[in-house]
Amino acid sequence: MPSLMFAVLILLFSSCAAAGKHETDAPVIPKSQDVPEPVQEDDVQEEEAAEMMRLYIDGNEVPVTWLDNDSVKELMDMAMEKDLRIEMSMYGGFEQVGPVGRSVTRNDSQTKTQYGDIVLYSGNQIVIFYGSNSWAYTRLGHVDLSEKELQELLRDHDVILTLAWR
Repeated sequence: MPSLMFAVLILLFSSCAAAGKHETDAPVIPKSQDVPEPVQEDDVQEEEAAEMMRLYIDGNEVPVTWLDNDSVKELMDMAMEKDLRIEMSMYGGFEQVGPVGRSVTRNDSQTKTQYGDIVLYSGNQIVIFYGSNSWAYTRLGHVDLSEKELQELLRDHDVILTLAWR
C-alpha cells in the first residue's frame, strides 16, 4: 500500500511539473488587492509637508514656503530641539521683527522685500513683512497668504511667532 501511494504522488508531481512547462500557459495575475497602489506625487508632498518646520503667528499656523539655505536649516535644527518662540514687535508700519535668541548663519544681500517675505536681519532677528522695504537681508521664506490676510495678522499689534517641528 505505501508503494502505491508513493507512485500516485510521483505521478501527481510529475504532471504538475509538466503543466508548468507549457509556453501557452497564461501568466498568473495577482488579485487587485495584492497589487500595491502606485505612490502619487501628492502623497509624497503631503508626507514631506508633514515633516517640516511650521510657523505660527499668535498660535495660528500660517502656510510658508521655506527656502533651502543654511540659515533655514539652522532654524529647523533649533525648532527640532524645542519650539522657537519669538516675541515680535511692529516696526516702521510694514514689518514685525523679533530676536531669534542666538546668531544664525547669514548670507545677506541687498534685497527689496514685499509682503509675506521672511528674512533674517543682522544674523539674529527674524522679520516678516506685511509691506515692503529695501535692505541687506538673508532670505528665509515667504508666508503664503494674501496681502490683506497678512496685514490683518500683523499690522495692529505685536505678535508671538513660533517656529515648530511638527
